[in-house]
Amino acid sequence: MYQQPRPNPEIDIDKLLASIKKPFEPILKRIGGGGSAAFVLVVILGIGVAIWFATGFYQVQPTERAALRLFGEYISQQESGLHWFWPRPIGNVAKESVTATKNIEMGFRSVEGGQSTDIPSESLMITGDLNIADVQVVVQYRINNLFDFLFNVDDPGDPERGVRIGSPDGQTLRDATEAALRQVVGQRSIDDVLTINREAVQAETRILLRSILDSYGSGIEVLEVRLQSVRPPNEVREAFDDVVRARVDQEARINEALAYQQDRLPRARGDAQKITQAAEAFKQERILKATGEASRFLSVLKEYQGSKEVTRQRLYLEAMEEILPGITKFIVAPEAGGNLLPILNVQQAQK
Repeated sequence: MYQQPRPNPEIDIDKLLASIKKPFEPILKRIGGGGSAAFVLVVILGIGVAIWFATGFYQVQPTERAALRLFGEYISQQESGLHWFWPRPIGNVAKESVTATKNIEMGFRSVEGGQSTDIPSESLMITGDLNIADVQVVVQYRINNLFDFLFNVDDPGDPERGVRIGSPDGQTLRDATEAALRQVVGQRSIDDVLTINREAVQAETRILLRSILDSYGSGIEVLEVRLQSVRPPNEVREAFDDVVRARVDQEARINEALAYQQDRLPRARGDAQKITQAAEAFKQERILKATGEASRFLSVLKEYQGSKEVTRQRLYLEAMEEILPGITKFIVAPEAGGNLLPILNVQQAQK
């Protein structure tokens, strides 16, 4: 069904201002005027206060913690989420990441493209045997106490790493790392730092650095200290490389000698054991044989002592059997009238 277009209602500005001004009339009367200028001023002030209150809302990320200060005094900490606190200049909210792992480079600076720039003033240090070593290190850390981190240590910051003024992980952390590393390296030989005890150097530096930062009350926890590059200075690097190559050759020769020793010693022990066992077997054989012969002799002696003539005759016949093997032998017995009697082969008769 067709409807005629409705005429646009005219907006009465005076009525609109009157409806807005009506709730504020008591306030306008108190300040001594009910005019539009006073009303506009009150509205502007109200909007300004509302905007100021709105700036008190802040968001804390899951990895962050927020420290709240009221008139400069620390009040409390807030966990992650959306919160409101008095905006400046009454209140102040400082947010810091307390779970992210950060790092600081000593002796070098990483640049784009995976390259790095050496900082000799930080990396060159004297070892315990009065040599000079170029030591580059990376320290990984995180915040473990937000209050200490924000309020215990003042620091000029580190613009190169984006560390603001007042954060102890700026120049304070850098100086503490350099002091701890120089103390540990200064107590060890160049060989310990270059090759032998790198892990021990890292562990001792981490322990000492933690002790220094804890004494400052910095609120920083050192997670790891990693030696990136440990080398002699460029001026004497060739000489050190020659020494390292000589030590590698020495170790190779020692390993070859140990391998030869491990190959020959078992063989020699086996041969010695074989000879010993053969000698022991020969010994036991000779002992048993001698024991048997002695026993046989004693048994013959016993028989001889009991019947000397018969035993003598038997021994004689056995000797003849042994001297003339394989020949049929006869005995001429005078008492038998000269008849021939064959020698009885006892062993054959037994078979």
